[in-house]
Amino acid sequence: MPTISVDKAALFEALGHEYTTEEFDDLCFDYGISLALRIFLEKQQSPGYSLIAPPNGELQAIYVDEETARIRPYITGAVLRNIKFTKERYDSFIALQDKLHQNLARNRSLVAIGTHDLDTLQGPFSYEALPPEKIDFVPLNQARSMTGDNLMKFYEKDKHLSRYLPIIRGSPVYPVIYDSKRTVCSLPPIINGNHSKITLDTRNVFIEMTATDKTKVELCNNIVVAMFSKYTEEPFTVEPVKIVSPHNHESRETPNLTPRETQAEVYFINDCCGLSLSPLEICSMLKRMSYAASPSRISKNIIDVRVPPTRADVLHQADIMEDVAIVYGYNKLPRNIQKLPSHMEKVYRAPPEGKPLAINKLSDSVRLEVGMAGWTEVVTLILCSHDENFAWLNRKDDGNTAVRLANPKSAEYQVARTSLLPGLLKTIRENRHHSLPIHIFEVSDVAFKDLSLERKSRNERHLAAMRYGRTGGLEALHGLMDHVMSRLNATFVTREEGTGRSKKGGAEYWTSELDDPLFVPGHAAAIHVSIGGKERMVGIFGTLHPTVLQKFELKYPVSALEMNIEIFE
Repeated sequence: MPTISVDKAALFEALGHEYTTEEFDDLCFDYGISLALRIFLEKQQSPGYSLIAPPNGELQAIYVDEETARIRPYITGAVLRNIKFTKERYDSFIALQDKLHQNLARNRSLVAIGTHDLDTLQGPFSYEALPPEKIDFVPLNQARSMTGDNLMKFYEKDKHLSRYLPIIRGSPVYPVIYDSKRTVCSLPPIINGNHSKITLDTRNVFIEMTATDKTKVELCNNIVVAMFSKYTEEPFTVEPVKIVSPHNHESRETPNLTPRETQAEVYFINDCCGLSLSPLEICSMLKRMSYAASPSRISKNIIDVRVPPTRADVLHQADIMEDVAIVYGYNKLPRNIQKLPSHMEKVYRAPPEGKPLAINKLSDSVRLEVGMAGWTEVVTLILCSHDENFAWLNRKDDGNTAVRLANPKSAEYQVARTSLLPGLLKTIRENRHHSLPIHIFEVSDVAFKDLSLERKSRNERHLAAMRYGRTGGLEALHGLMDHVMSRLNATFVTREEGTGRSKKGGAEYWTSELDDPLFVPGHAAAIHVSIGGKERMVGIFGTLHPTVLQKFELKYPVSALEMNIEIFE
């Protein structure tokens, strides 16, 4: 987690109060150090940020060359006019950029921030991608000019900058930003030019940010200008910059400091916090956390919330609920769920009583039964490689089943599993030197795409079991299935008996032959369940195909069972 340092004397001066150590510890526990501390203490209103054009009415412009799409396709910018730097403010300005580079910008791989003394440059600016030998400038705090190639060699052993060189090194073109006189402003994401170096005497700051992530670059721009626009001559004013990028339809004026509109439900906030707050009380609390909030005209259960550009962390109404709890005070929250007053129960949903989820109680019961039958429980990771989830199980990916990671860090963790079998097979592979047979099982979640839901995915609770030994052992899996079904009050019937014959509220199951490339032909079956007259296939079991065993480096037969247990919830 990132940490920040704060000058205590400067903070107390800003708050207009001297705190004892004990008082300040209590204040930090109630809220936490933040630029919004004065707002939290209701010493000032949340600022409104304004975009103001320069006196001549002509905005600075950045013209984007189409070649930049090969290396860092996105750019944004802003200007802070008539800013007043002190030594403390200057150090804070540099530290903020470092923190953003380390965290939100993922060590400059997603976003690189460049800040310049605008009075040393002449707009309009151009953002280009050129061969490294054609780029020549004096880097920040250096005395001699270097080409792009020479700069890479020069900073190879630099303790700070060497870590960023691989981001663009090896590319046929490097990103570079010029002013109208072809003065190099920066070579992102490595270093700025010395010509436009910011000092304590800088009055006008030109900010440019290049990126590979469109969302992150706008967030970083908003954070920087919002935090330091308070030091401009007219506080909380920002001069926008015109981005001209027709080739990728990214032409626009930046930054966009318009508060983001969202909604939160009164009953959700009260449910989670165990409170009985009215909409007006919640709105009053949210204002102390820099929101603008008001009761909705559409419903008494809805609050309209405007999220300031500084709050990129607010993604869901759960984040808004957390801020209400902070203002109310964590130590003051009731330990027991409070019953809503009678006049409010008609408008807001009453909080539920705390108790285990039904699916978790069911899972624990199944675990207990399978464990008592002599099987060993394992817990495997929900992420696996794409091949393990599909190709190694002789299955094809239709593109609509698995939830894929956008930027996997490793080939081992590319998708959220749609089956528990890969995890069990890997467990057997790593333990195949133990005495045979091996009996293992797992009760856990798998994930599937579901575009009909808000989160675009859904979980299913599955039971999977596997036997590894010198003989097939399919009868052991069949016996385990019958045992689990009996404990779930499901009665075995033949297929003919089961079709349309289930009694209301009762559960019946049967098996049918299954043709699945995961299993040896003729050695697999599907499990069908009928509850309340509704029939569905809930699982499969059989002897795994030799090609599957070969992928997981297993030389003896494996029998496997997997079924969805959620329908018994």
